[in-house]
Amino acid sequence: MATGDHHGELVRTDGELPIGAVVTNSGRISEARMVTDGIAPSPFSPVQLSSLDEALTIASRTTGLPFSVYLGALDGDTRAQAEALHALTPDPAHAVLIAVSPAQRVVEVVTGAEAARRLPDRSCRLAVMSMVASFKEGDLIGGLVSGLRMLSDQAGAHR
Repeated sequence: MATGDHHGELVRTDGELPIGAVVTNSGRISEARMVTDGIAPSPFSPVQLSSLDEALTIASRTTGLPFSVYLGALDGDTRAQAEALHALTPDPAHAVLIAVSPAQRVVEVVTGAEAARRLPDRSCRLAVMSMVASFKEGDLIGGLVSGLRMLSDQAGAHR
């Protein structure tokens, strides 16, 4: 993301401009700067993001349940925070949220009332155990993709 700044009066410069700056037709200097405040770098490469996106898409399409993943801090009561995030999904009754807080070493799977009928607690616990095993090996993306596949398989095809 970049922003444009207008530098005071109209000035034509024949000297060298900083990178990201140009002199417009009107003589104004327009400068673009990267805005990075508050944006954390992604822990995933583009290929890994593509793999996660594919797993989410397949799980959602196959089961008819909207799956989502949250990766970040879960402040205070982690379960309550995960449930609050789940409540923000478009269709909470059918939604499944996998919330992972690596720094806290917490994984929460939250299912809506309708999704819980197809995903019993035992199945969710098994998926969490599988994800944690991958996470311990340093494979965050592999754990998430594996967990999504396990939950999708357990929920079965959309009827």
